[in-house]
Amino acid sequence: MVRHACWKPLSKRFYQRDPELVAKELLGKILVRRLHKETLEGLIVETEAYFGMEDPASRARHGMKRYNAPMWGEPGIAFIYNVHNNWMFNVVAHREDEVGAVLIRAVEPIHGVEVMKRNRKAKSVFELTNGPGKLTRAFKIDKKLNSLPVYSIESEVFISDGEPVFEIESSHRIGVKKDLERELRFFIKGNMFVSKRPTQGVYRTL
Repeated sequence: MVRHACWKPLSKRFYQRDPELVAKELLGKILVRRLHKETLEGLIVETEAYFGMEDPASRARHGMKRYNAPMWGEPGIAFIYNVHNNWMFNVVAHREDEVGAVLIRAVEPIHGVEVMKRNRKAKSVFELTNGPGKLTRAFKIDKKLNSLPVYSIESEVFISDGEPVFEIESSHRIGVKKDLERELRFFIKGNMFVSKRPTQGVYRTL
């Protein structure tokens, strides 16, 4: 497992690409959250890619609004919004003059597990961060971190390089009413911290 002190934040250029590619390559990277006296870390094990107005499941589908404006903004910044009283942590990712973001759906706790348990009031480590709302509670991620650069080691939240991932599975995105034809949810095969699989769907190893 990656040692928690060996941080190498991914460059801004990493996010200046197609959201689908970024979503795949974020698997195995390290989410780092700086708190006042603690640092929390988790291995990213599940992501979903989202595009612009052509994507029926995207927050950008109805055009630019105040809350979704980061999706049009600088690649590599945090995009955080609320769904059913849960904060969703995304990273803006798109090519020039395009729109997109990647939702971080689940992480495997690496460092600061006891703090995560207190934040979530959870006993089982496997239930700490195996879903987008769970991980934001465990990592104390909320709207205050919106638009922060995740490529900067000085940021309160950033993403560091991590371990290579050799087996990735894909499926359609979870909890969306309409989806694109291609599969845009990606997760590490066999990882115990991936969120629940949908009741229907085909899983492919990439």
